[in-house]
Amino acid sequence: MQKNSPTPDDGDELVHTDDRIIGKAIRWSLVALVIIAALFGGAVLFLKRKPAAAAPQITKLNAPVSPVTPQAEVPVAKFSDITKEAGITFTHVNGAYGEKLLPETMGGGVAFFDYDNDGAQDLLFVNSTYWPDHVPAGKQLPTLALYHNDGHGHFTDATAGSGLDISCYGMAVAIGDYDNDGFDDVFITAVGGNRLFHNDGHGKFHEVTLEAGIGGSTNDWSSCAAFIDYDNDGKLDLFVGSYVKWSKEIDAEVGYKIDGRTRAYGQPMNFAGAFSHLYHNDGNGHFSDVSAKSGLQVKNPATGVPAAKTLGVAPVDLNGDGWIDLILANDTVPNLVFINQHDGTFKEIGAQSGIAFDNYGNARGAMGIDAARYRNDGKLGIAIGNFANEMTALYVAQNSPTNFSDEAITEGVGPASRLLLKFGVFFFDYDLDGRLDLLTSNGHLEEEISKIQSSQKYEQPAQLFWNAGERSGGCFVAVPPDKTGGDLFQPIVGRGSAFADIDGDGDLDVVLTQVGRPPLLLRNDQKLNHHWIRLKLVGTKSNRDAIGAWITVRVNGQTLSRQVMPTRSYLSQSELPVTIGLGAATKFDSVEILWPSGTVQKVAAVQLDQMTTVTEAP
Repeated sequence: MQKNSPTPDDGDELVHTDDRIIGKAIRWSLVALVIIAALFGGAVLFLKRKPAAAAPQITKLNAPVSPVTPQAEVPVAKFSDITKEAGITFTHVNGAYGEKLLPETMGGGVAFFDYDNDGAQDLLFVNSTYWPDHVPAGKQLPTLALYHNDGHGHFTDATAGSGLDISCYGMAVAIGDYDNDGFDDVFITAVGGNRLFHNDGHGKFHEVTLEAGIGGSTNDWSSCAAFIDYDNDGKLDLFVGSYVKWSKEIDAEVGYKIDGRTRAYGQPMNFAGAFSHLYHNDGNGHFSDVSAKSGLQVKNPATGVPAAKTLGVAPVDLNGDGWIDLILANDTVPNLVFINQHDGTFKEIGAQSGIAFDNYGNARGAMGIDAARYRNDGKLGIAIGNFANEMTALYVAQNSPTNFSDEAITEGVGPASRLLLKFGVFFFDYDLDGRLDLLTSNGHLEEEISKIQSSQKYEQPAQLFWNAGERSGGCFVAVPPDKTGGDLFQPIVGRGSAFADIDGDGDLDVVLTQVGRPPLLLRNDQKLNHHWIRLKLVGTKSNRDAIGAWITVRVNGQTLSRQVMPTRSYLSQSELPVTIGLGAATKFDSVEILWPSGTVQKVAAVQLDQMTTVTEAP
């Protein structure tokens, strides 16, 4: 019989076989679905992807490089203390007896001048004196001190019998030949009346204060002074600065105390200001007081009292018009700048010029002052020594000759000078390289200042700044003691200062005075083999001393300009002859003189490394 249909066992086997086939199909389907899903997801992600970040392109940046400024080496130029060796035995007397009277700490003028016309620069020290009723037993009243120079830097005391052996509470000295007789005369400012001494020649002077009419009031405290020809008539006039309205009674009423208990020297803001004076030379030995009509007596607009508290004056032609202007350094009140109006009057422009205040609009405690074209670019610079914790000011002319900015910081003077209390300050070329350097004489007012201000000392070292020109970040570099020796930087109670060539070797020597102590005479012993010229000018149409004249020397593409002006620093006078360093140059292109009369004179016969006397051409 045939089997045409499956048996039950065969059905189970077929079912199981189908299940396996179906399960396998399902698994493959799932795998396929996973693959399809993955591919689909990948496609979606691919289509929605963000563009890949580009590989970073790093541009190499070079840091800004400051121009390489050649750092010049400060030269070695030793200064030697020769005070005793040179025969200087003077000691300043301030008469202090414990009452702390303000004038006791403010004196100390000094002058280099050739009083006997022998070609050597002599010395005159201004002395103060004892207060009335406080002269120590057995003591003679101190006098001015005149020292004669033998031409080699050795001095002999020539005071006795000179006519300058008088006692007063002296402050400053001004030197000038006011009668054009060929001998330089002497004016002394003081507390309680000023003095004028005519030079009779042969080392003799006689007092002519009364007949000249320039003594001032016995109530005056006169400070700085300068002989100038403000009206260009060929005769030297006289400017006299005044400090404050002072008397022993006012000082006692002020009653200043340094720590709230101990009597101390009063601050100038506790005293009223005082008017300066201008005396016109009438040409017959007499001067007329033109102070009021000249415009120099400025009042405080708020109070109506005198605005000035003057300690220093810089006579200089600010705007190049051929007429002497005046810059007054004032203590704790704005400095004043007077522009000559050519008609016997002056216009005050201190605030407009930028010289009245510091860069923040503050008045400072100004002491000594000097002016010079120290950059050799024709622009005038004005240095002012200020009080402790105030930088030395260095105002530099900008685009306009009467527009100044204080560039003490950028010129390298500011921060280094801040702590010291600066009095005497002047420009001079101590290394004869053709660039004017800067020296300040420093010292505090209070002997015990270190007890309340640890950063301050009564005795302070001088500061010397070498002019490096364009070879430095700033124009000036503070000179360290190892470049000059320690004598220049020995701590002193510095006040007046002046310079002169005392030994005929061409370089400039220095004197620094102290309050109540001996001075410091420093011989310049530099051996740099630099060349120089030295000019003594004799005016004919101009005043005989040629005060106010400008000497211009062209050498190696540079123009060096120097003013004939003894009035510099604090209460002091430097020599009249002008020394101009030439550095390594052995020749110069030209020498030209602009006389106060307005005459321009080219000088051909100027000798290298020696003095040349030039007389104004008729």
